[in-house]
Amino acid sequence: MSFSSPHKSFFSLLFLSLIKLSLASLYQPPPTILTYHNGPLLQGHIPISLFWYGSFTLKQKSIITDFILSLTPHNPNLASPPRSPTVAKWWHTVDYYVQTAGKIKTHILLTNQLTDESYSLGKLLTRSDLSSLATRLGVLPGGIALVLTSSDVSVDGFCMNTCGLHTPEYIWVGDSSGQCAGKCAWPFHAAEFYGPNRGVVVRPPNGDVGLDGMVINLATLLAGVVTNPNGDGYFQGDAAAPVEVAAACPGVYGRGAYPGYPGQLKIDRLTGGSYNVEGRNGRKFLVPALIDPLQHSCQIIS
Repeated sequence: MSFSSPHKSFFSLLFLSLIKLSLASLYQPPPTILTYHNGPLLQGHIPISLFWYGSFTLKQKSIITDFILSLTPHNPNLASPPRSPTVAKWWHTVDYYVQTAGKIKTHILLTNQLTDESYSLGKLLTRSDLSSLATRLGVLPGGIALVLTSSDVSVDGFCMNTCGLHTPEYIWVGDSSGQCAGKCAWPFHAAEFYGPNRGVVVRPPNGDVGLDGMVINLATLLAGVVTNPNGDGYFQGDAAAPVEVAAACPGVYGRGAYPGYPGQLKIDRLTGGSYNVEGRNGRKFLVPALIDPLQHSCQIIS
């Protein structure tokens, strides 16, 4: 089965589905039960290779790399260990799905990185261009090719029906700050899909609407590619448009969340940024709720 089409993107219809929700609704949806379809999952040591396409500052790169490095539990011997809740604790739910399927607990590794600041394929990319960039990375077996595009790069479908996607070959996430932050970086930017209310807006934890928004999208896609890499892993619904572990709780980040309100979040006293998990080097992040494998509801990390 091919997954080069937009259906492998959690974000394909994210904001369209949110339009249909009522801000005043107290409706409790039926449980979301993710069925395991007996396909392969990513497991054990998972090397991640990064391709930075376009212009990224060192600070911006550190936001993404710190997040990836935070997925594996922090070494207690290192200085300044993060306070709970951590990114690793959030990822533990992904590991639960992996191990329940009889697979090996994951260990995320950050391997090689490439940067293309010359925009060798231009500033308007197709899906085949993304695949070509991913191929340049030479990803190790069982690994993930991660293609990141800067705010001045347009990708086929970006902003119209997708904020990022994963296929069996790669993950792509774009910086939406220069194009559609209202679609792909809420709650750090006024939403385009909540009508006049525009949703509650909070300050990004790292002071960068685009990159902090990319972390949300990347977290969602990483959870999806590990638990459903080829379309026959964990998901609910139609395999052509699967609901994955982090895709079933759009816009839910803290307790009390409802459409237009991300929920109760922690506030960094120094920066005023809103977050729900902490990673390495004291870095704060906002990550989406995952489907609790036991309660079958949105799991709020605490």
